[in-house]
Amino acid sequence: MVSFEYYNPVRVIFGCGESSRIGEIAHDFGKKALIVTYEQHAFLKHILERTEEILLNKDMVVFNCFNITANPMISQINTGIEICRQENIDVIIGIGGGSVMDASKAIGIGTFYSGDVWDMFMSRHDCIRDVKPQKSLPTIMIPTLPATSSEMNNIAVATNDSTCEKSYICHNIVYPDISIIDPEITCLLPKYQSACGAVDAISHLLEAYFNCVPDTPLQDRLQEGTILTIMELIPKILNDPYNKTLRANMQWASTISWNGWLQAGINPGSPMHQIGHVISARFGVTHGATLGIIMPSFFRYVLNHRVERFAQFGRRIFNLNGSDVDIAKKAIDMFESFIASVGVQTRLSQVGIIESDIKAIAEDVERVSCDEKGHLPSVPPVGKKDIENILRLAL
Repeated sequence: MVSFEYYNPVRVIFGCGESSRIGEIAHDFGKKALIVTYEQHAFLKHILERTEEILLNKDMVVFNCFNITANPMISQINTGIEICRQENIDVIIGIGGGSVMDASKAIGIGTFYSGDVWDMFMSRHDCIRDVKPQKSLPTIMIPTLPATSSEMNNIAVATNDSTCEKSYICHNIVYPDISIIDPEITCLLPKYQSACGAVDAISHLLEAYFNCVPDTPLQDRLQEGTILTIMELIPKILNDPYNKTLRANMQWASTISWNGWLQAGINPGSPMHQIGHVISARFGVTHGATLGIIMPSFFRYVLNHRVERFAQFGRRIFNLNGSDVDIAKKAIDMFESFIASVGVQTRLSQVGIIESDIKAIAEDVERVSCDEKGHLPSVPPVGKKDIENILRLAL
């Protein structure tokens, strides 16, 4: 383990039906609330209408910012910022998945920044921006998709419309004030979104598991246990989508996947996410699907550098026996089969990406996410040519 400092101030209110408390909770922050959600929000109509009614019954004034897409854009965030400034908003309520919650966080900090909010997003290594958030409007999250842990972390991801760069803010001011995690809401999710969310949550765990410092046995077991839990839950949820017990366990497993608890002391990288971000920015592919596509290929590409680690994964997750090399290879195959079995893509060709697209994707990853040496933060480090090879393996 390495030295670390851990901080997470998010107040979590967890349980079926707890979203009905939004009125009393939001009222503590003031009179004017901005609700942020998707541009296409028909499947959330009931919770949105109920939330507004509860807030109005508390004599609050409600404003709407219903313009967020699955990969939120800076232009959409700027719309929310303008509403907050013009209407003197007291509290922001994000109702949605990671995209909505990330946009809500960015709106909160952007309200108090006079420049371009993009200045606060992590920049590529050859064009350094270093504007730190100084203040945020209070934010309350009501997550509707177990996937990103955005309801309990200090990260916000968005895409710059003009440059097609997808990047992130990571700062303690970005933490939500309160997250009301109501698993009952997730029963309304379409099966594909439920499956993509599960794959996304697993990807957070595997980023840390395969791209961290060695000799972290406690974190290994915590990550393995959470991976197994999600893998066991998602097929049951797809067969029984209105089971609140299953949904509750999935919701909490997803939340702790990337809220910092399981990553403390291991200094993890997130190279697969950096590749996935470019794919979603360029082609509009669902974030969880980009990880379903990249993970197996990334694992196969780095396998020879991490044979013992992949063998441990195979033994503990899939109960495999045999030599390290055989177990490692079989484990990756079995993991890819699992992703496919829940209906998530595992190949670039399945989302319309072809060989001629690979070079441009790799160039964008290098431009946006690689360090000054041209490497992603992975074990082992991978550069542009490696990224191209990983993408070819994913065709």
